[in-house]
Order: sequence, then C-alpha cells, then structure tokens
Amino acid sequence: MDTKPGLAAGASSKNLLERLFKLEEHGTTIRTELLAGLTTFLTMAYIVFVNPSILADAGMPKGPVFVATCLIAALGSMVMALAANWPVALAPGMGLNAYFAYVVVQGMGYSWQAALGAVFVSGLCFLAVTLTGLRGIIVAGIPRSMRIALTVGIGLFLAIIALKNAGVVAASPATFVTLGDLRQPSTVLAVLGFLMVAVLSARKVRAALLATILTVTGLSFVFAGNAFQGVVSAPPSLAPTLLALDIPGALTGGLLNVILVLFLVELFDATGTLMAVASRAGLLPESGRSPRLDRALMADSAAIFAGSLLGTSSTTAYLESAAGVEEGGRTGLTAATVAVLFLGCLFFAPLAGSVPAYATAPALFYVACLMLRELTALDWEDLTEVIPACVTALVMPFTYSIANGVAFGFITYAALKGLTGRAREVKPVVWVIAAIFLIKFVESGGAH
Repeated sequence: MDTKPGLAAGASSKNLLERLFKLEEHGTTIRTELLAGLTTFLTMAYIVFVNPSILADAGMPKGPVFVATCLIAALGSMVMALAANWPVALAPGMGLNAYFAYVVVQGMGYSWQAALGAVFVSGLCFLAVTLTGLRGIIVAGIPRSMRIALTVGIGLFLAIIALKNAGVVAASPATFVTLGDLRQPSTVLAVLGFLMVAVLSARKVRAALLATILTVTGLSFVFAGNAFQGVVSAPPSLAPTLLALDIPGALTGGLLNVILVLFLVELFDATGTLMAVASRAGLLPESGRSPRLDRALMADSAAIFAGSLLGTSSTTAYLESAAGVEEGGRTGLTAATVAVLFLGCLFFAPLAGSVPAYATAPALFYVACLMLRELTALDWEDLTEVIPACVTALVMPFTYSIANGVAFGFITYAALKGLTGRAREVKPVVWVIAAIFLIKFVESGGAH
C-alpha cells in the first residue's frame, strides 16, 4: 500500500512527458531521450568555459557571463523542447562570440553594452523575418557557395584566435605574424591539449572538448602558475550584465553594419544547423518545409535577444546536437535534459573562473579544423562561385573581421557574375547586400 503513491507519481510523470513530447509517436523512450540529452550536453558543455573566457576579452566580467551562458543555454534549449519538440540544444555560438569580442569591441572600439544592443536588434530582425516568411526568401537568395564560405571563414577566424591565445603565433612588425615562444609552459600545455582533443575525438569520446579543457586547466595549476579558485560555489550575481545592453548605441552608423553581419550569420547558422540535425533525426520532410522548423527558428531568435538581456553574445542551435540524435534522441525531451544539466552548471563558477585562455584554445582550434571541411562542398569548376567564397574565407582572418570577409565576398560575387555575363544568376538579395557593403566602404574607406 505504501508504494502506490510513488507508483502513481511515476506514472503521472511518464504520462506528462508523453503528452508533452509524444515519445511513442516518435518511436523513443524516456531512457533513450535522457541518454541522448546527456550525450549532447557533454559534447557542448565546453561553452560554459569558452564563452566567458572570450567575452572577458571584451571587458565583460567573467562571473556574470558564466551565469548568463548557463541560463540562456538552459532557457533556449527548454524553449526549443517545448515549442518545437526537437532534440536540438542552444547556447552562445562559437564564432559569433569571437566577432563580438575581437572585432566589434576590441577592433571597432564599441562598448560591450552597445555590442549587446546590436545582438538584441539582430535577434529582433531574425524573429521578424521568420514570422513574416522572409527567412525563406533570404536563405534561398544567398548562393550556396557563400553560405559555405561563411562557415569556413569563421573557422579560419577562430583558428587565428586560438593560435594567438595558445601563444603559438605572435605579432611581428616585419611579417605581421610569426611563431611564438614554444618553450612557454602555457604554449606547451595548449599544444598537448590539441593533440588530446584530436585523439579523443578520433576515438569517438563524446566529451573530448570538455575533458581536454579540464585536463589542461588542472595541469596549469602545476606547471603554469595558474591560481586555483575552487570548484563549487553559489552562482555569481548576474547584476553587472543583466539589462546592461545599449540599444541606442547599437543603432549608430557603424553598428548597423555589425547588425547586418550578425543577422546573416545567425540566419544561416541557425537554419543550416536545424535542418541538418532534423534531417539526421528524420524529422524534416523532403520538401524541407516544416511548421516545426519555423517554431524552432522562432525559439532560436527568441534566445538571441533573451541572451542579450542576460549579458551574452548571440545564441544559436548547436550542431553538437547531432551527437544526441545518434544516441536515439528524437524529441524535445533530449533538449529539455540538456537545459536541466546547464542549470546544474551554475554552481561551478569558480572552476570556470580558473580556466585560462590557453586551456580553451585547443577546443577552439579543433572546432576551427572541423569547419574547414566545408570547402570540399564547393564547385571548384565554377570560378565565379569559388573565387568569392575563397575571398570571404581568407579576408576574415587576415583582416581580423568576419564583417570584412562577408562584405568582400558579396561584392566580389556580384561583380564577377556581372562582369562575366551571368548577372541573371544573382538574386536580388545579393545585389542589395553587396550594395550596402560597397556604400559603407566608399563612405568609411574601410577603416573602423
């Protein structure tokens, strides 16, 4: 008799999960979904260490950014779970955080508050085009080669940041960049960390990036003079970054260009990731059009401006969600599991504060390497497609700006197609984007 209340509660919970996520309809179970959620979390948990480290370079306080990262990953993943019922997790995006810190704040000289305002506005734009149906028109109008170039270029941009943080490359007045001092303990640890993450990944270890960051951090206390700050504590206050965004500052001339770049990258990143993961899970019709995809994109855009309110750069769907799909995740219960686990991370702020930049550099460089594989998808026989794509990808790291790469790429694409008699292949949205960037360069001369 004593067990009946417990059994009833268990059955009630199971029924609730069934109603919310339609597990039987998708041929899955609670156990499978929970395991898939744990797998996805382990493959992307590195972001709670990497994101505060990158945004700290923009002058943002590490503790509050750590809290914002955990909260928006939990909130975004839960909204994705309940609104779209897809096994896709969200968190602040790699590449977008680097653009925020190293280009907008360090390079262009804007405050991080104004940069958060730009993230907020880009999220509203993303939501608007999703609700009005313009998203499909814009995505269809951008050439596939340029979408590939965005991924590759961001990968190269992450690579040079990672090599700099690791001390493998250094500034040189003669050659701009040169080899760093490889005898430094931090550099040695970063190189060993990269080998570790590559080996673990090759051996299909799910938490390869997270394990590497924690291992290098542990060794840094012994060999590199890093200060141990503890492991567990109550979460830091979110007050320094909560609602600290500067929206009027984001609407100034220079940041309008930033908003356009953020919007384009967010749009293609989210759409491509969601479609790729959904296709792998068998959740996307052959037409590629799905009401659940629209709801997933709305969840993604809502997370972008919610994250800016909390105090972090753009949030997006994570391709690492595919790891959970491979484990059998088919519903939003997978994403909900990820959300709960990110909430649990809130109590590990001291550990996050102890992670040095060279401990996250191996993970950054590894992610960069994987992003370069998209180059194989280019049509190398069509120079009017390949050249603009290569210009986009190469200009990003060499000018230390994702925005410059996007601008040069679109202008080159429109020019090459027009000058080779193939102007009809260029969709109106490309002409518009190219014109906006060209006008910006004429007015500013290219200087920030």
